[in-house]
Amino acid sequence: MHLLGSLAGHGTGPPGRVRALPFAIVPSFQPVPVDAPLRLLTVHAHPDDEASKGAATVADLHARGVHCVLVCCTGGEAGEVLNPAMDRPEIHDDLAAIRQAELGRAAEVIGYDEVVMLGYRDSGMKDSEHNARPDCFANADHDEAVGRLVEIIRRVQPQVLVTYPDARGEYDHPDHVQVHDISVPAFHAAADPDRYPEAGPAWQPSKLYFTMWSRARIKGLHDRFVELGLESPYDDSWFQRPSRDHLITTRVPVDEHWNVRGEALRAHATQIDPESNFWFGLPDDEARTVYPFDDYRLEFSHVGPPVCAEDGYEVDLFAGIAGIAGEVGTGTDSARPGV
Repeated sequence: MHLLGSLAGHGTGPPGRVRALPFAIVPSFQPVPVDAPLRLLTVHAHPDDEASKGAATVADLHARGVHCVLVCCTGGEAGEVLNPAMDRPEIHDDLAAIRQAELGRAAEVIGYDEVVMLGYRDSGMKDSEHNARPDCFANADHDEAVGRLVEIIRRVQPQVLVTYPDARGEYDHPDHVQVHDISVPAFHAAADPDRYPEAGPAWQPSKLYFTMWSRARIKGLHDRFVELGLESPYDDSWFQRPSRDHLITTRVPVDEHWNVRGEALRAHATQIDPESNFWFGLPDDEARTVYPFDDYRLEFSHVGPPVCAEDGYEVDLFAGIAGIAGEVGTGTDSARPGV
């Protein structure tokens, strides 16, 4: 696949140079391939979020023939260099370009067919000086930002859209809050021909999911650290947070693609320390057996309630939607806010 956008024209070289990759990061829009009947659209805040949230799910869907598109809302310009090996002046001087190159490498690892940059600047952490910039994502005109995402939804025509829950009071990063705040109205507005008529023909995604971090996963990982005599990165503060496990509707088995997450995280060399106990303290084989799932909440559905397995959880984001291997799920054509 040819390369478009800000990654084009760079060759190989030392850290800080961008390697051309065999897929597109596009600032504008292209037709969806006609041989991709099922389409997934994920919306993330910064380069590296696509690696830490649902990477193995996307890898599995891509392997099953789903056309996978990532929307990255910001370029990560306000991020810090968190890997000591990359903490050098030339990295800081060119951080925006380097982070986009890292995004390209991670997206290739995961299996995204296309990456679309929404075009906003990183807002930085809550109460940082970056919050005051007029061009940052947190200060974007809400209607305009929703319209940008609506145009992408209508062009890609995904059946499934994955975004963030409302994390106010938990993880208050302004860009993560904004991702939620534009994704939900865009999901609905994309289907209304009277909203954003300039953005193309109306399209209704069938399902809207929120990514979730489960208490069960954190406890399982913590306990395995302790069993192996290793230092756990999960201190008491992790268990003092309110659990959202009761909100999880969908638990996708990802054991076959478990290693994708770690490989994609390592592609973000400025953001992820390969010696990090939090990300890599447990060997992959141990972590895989503890909790081999990605967790989601089905927030809206136009194909009926979750199609659940015996344990009460849905196991496939495309359950109830025709497409994969000729399978057709059950369900009714009724909107279902919340579950």
